[in-house]
Amino acid sequence: MEITVYNDAAAFDELADEWNALLARAPLNCVFYTWEWQKTWWQAYQPGELLILACHSGNQLVGIAPLFTTESARGKSTQIIGCVDVTDYLDFVVDRDQLQPALAAFADCLCDQRAGIGALDLCNIPADSPTRQILPELLAERGFAVEVEQQEVCPVISLPGDWRSYLASLDKKQRHEVRRKIRRIQGSAREVDWYIVNGQHNLSREIDTFARLMAASDPEKERFLNDAANQRFFRAIVPMMHERGWLQLNFLTVGQTPAASYINFIYGDRVMVYNSGHDHQDFGDLSPGIVLLAYNIRHAIEQGYQYFDFLRGDEAYKYRMGGRDTAVMNIRAE
Repeated sequence: MEITVYNDAAAFDELADEWNALLARAPLNCVFYTWEWQKTWWQAYQPGELLILACHSGNQLVGIAPLFTTESARGKSTQIIGCVDVTDYLDFVVDRDQLQPALAAFADCLCDQRAGIGALDLCNIPADSPTRQILPELLAERGFAVEVEQQEVCPVISLPGDWRSYLASLDKKQRHEVRRKIRRIQGSAREVDWYIVNGQHNLSREIDTFARLMAASDPEKERFLNDAANQRFFRAIVPMMHERGWLQLNFLTVGQTPAASYINFIYGDRVMVYNSGHDHQDFGDLSPGIVLLAYNIRHAIEQGYQYFDFLRGDEAYKYRMGGRDTAVMNIRAE
């Protein structure tokens, strides 16, 4: 195993042709691990010094550890690109047939660079990731003090084969509430519809509408959008996901006025709810956010997806709609 260390953004260009091909051979393949996501995040934020480790076996790329080092009040630390707020799952990208030797090579490299990397602080690692299962022991064998703890939860619905079975999986009260809210909005005197943005829509204009609804729905979301780096990332990643066919931006309209919206990512066997917005002031009585969420779940079932992933956060509505906790972990080593 040979490790190449990259300290500048040219790494993304050098690894572009192999990155996603390697990801397809990894045990966990997620949109947040793609070359597109990682490069776009880095271009928007650049919070420190890049430290991408590429592992080759012979001429074949078998692993990528996309890292960066940064300084804070706690001192120097090394984190995964994407950490922490806008990226829900993170991991090393490693060929499933080379997990042990590639992760051992990464551990050796991190040990060799120990004086310059500070504390290793790897956030949002899925609990079922081989990185979470293998890397801590490898680091401990090399003299690191390692702590692994649960960082947050990501509620996920395992989707059944049809809408009726999904409703039956909810508790009686919530099943009644979902049906009641759908009947109420469908019985409104105003015309109600929903649509998924496609090539017939003006994407830039639809993104502007989503941002308005997102800001109106929550003061914290408004503050997020007012941050220049967040705005830069948001305006870059949404068109990128659309270009790759991984975006599902959808709106519920009441009287042809947008009342609620979701940005989902569709990747592999799942739909991932990345963000949302809705108009409390004018349409709160119709519960447009929950109704559109129900439409999204029904559409995911009809399209044959296996999972509907709410991503990080333990908000109550996720559980009312059938979410069950999965965990993301933090690996800290120094």
